[in-house]
Amino acid sequence: MMTNNTKVAIIVLILITIGYVKYAFFSPNSSVNSNLEEVQSETIDEPEEDKASSKKDETYINVFFIGKNEAGEEYYRAVKRKYDKNENGPQLSFAMSRLIEGPSQIEKEKGIYSEIPEGTNVISVVETDKKAIINLTSAFEQGGGTDGLYKRLYQLVKTANKNTKLPVYLYIDNKQADVIGGEGLMINQPLNERVFNE
Repeated sequence: MMTNNTKVAIIVLILITIGYVKYAFFSPNSSVNSNLEEVQSETIDEPEEDKASSKKDETYINVFFIGKNEAGEEYYRAVKRKYDKNENGPQLSFAMSRLIEGPSQIEKEKGIYSEIPEGTNVISVVETDKKAIINLTSAFEQGGGTDGLYKRLYQLVKTANKNTKLPVYLYIDNKQADVIGGEGLMINQPLNERVFNE
């Protein structure tokens, strides 16, 4: 038969155990939560500069780069960019500038890359009632061979189609691009998932 002292000791021990469990697993400073926050901070889809001030009413747009899955196979990877219409202007124009800018340093460290050549610039992005025209400098079609041209055009197509409902036309140095690259690849306009004449 337990004495009163034994009962009190057991109750105190239970309370201490409960207090420790709460502190170790549910406090903001616990090692479990700290590890979880480290993992979340490396999420590629959320821009690192926006995590601390993330709010429900913020808007993000998608831009497409190239990544690899667990099997090492390449695929077109959508990454998010914070978008404010009042500060950033038209959505398609903003998306194109972010596409040309390329992946962030954290995204690069995760194996995300872009086939769009350095030196490519956006001359203009014009949207009318009937179509959108993306006008890029000729650096866009330089280098990388046929495979590189395919990838960069699909990055452009996927990004454009995600950010406007208008038919999209590609211009290079102010002229509609029906043939692109040194290989003379024929492309379909307006741009779509079947961009190449095959």
